[in-house]
Amino acid sequence: MTLERRLALLDCARRSGSWIFEEDNDSEYRYTGRPIPAVQGFDPEGPVIFSGSFSKLLLPTLRLGYLVVPSMLVDKFAAARFISDRHSSIIDQAVMCEFLVEGHFARHIRRMRELHVARSRELREAVNRRLPEVMEVPEIEAGIHTVVWLKHELREEAVAQAAAEHKVETVPLRRFTLRRQQPDGLLLGFAAYTPRQIREAVDRLAVSLNR
Repeated sequence: MTLERRLALLDCARRSGSWIFEEDNDSEYRYTGRPIPAVQGFDPEGPVIFSGSFSKLLLPTLRLGYLVVPSMLVDKFAAARFISDRHSSIIDQAVMCEFLVEGHFARHIRRMRELHVARSRELREAVNRRLPEVMEVPEIEAGIHTVVWLKHELREEAVAQAAAEHKVETVPLRRFTLRRQQPDGLLLGFAAYTPRQIREAVDRLAVSLNR
């Protein structure tokens, strides 16, 4: 979303009395260009609730997240959290605080960003090398997943099923949409795999498509 559209969205929320729930989606893992500013940053006391999580950045079992809300809502959200489950593990929060304050988190993000860039590049090159006739991988600018567009009227559900039979996990894009999009496509993850594993997975994917 462009800067102009973000500002327009914020203005629309103000005028209509609505709230924007903004999820921080892999902003730390942006590989090209400047970071995209959050809508919440344009008006800290505006109608925006900003959420983020350390689960994907550090460890899924950590189960620590956060909200940034206008000051007038802090007490209300704190009370709601207290009623639901009081608070997250105090030890986990204390360790996370030290991890942040001592600069370990920033160093971790830098290291992981370098790894993800290499792995995303490996995936894109492997698909372009083995499956250029049937798949197109756009430039991967951010995140830990990428969309792969299918060519020649290939159907994503059929391709996903064939891939699963060769132990390659893919997710059809239709599962994330209300209406069918064109062309069909798949969601592929790359962050958890070594370059060798990525190449081997693309090779199995090619075999599943008789390539």
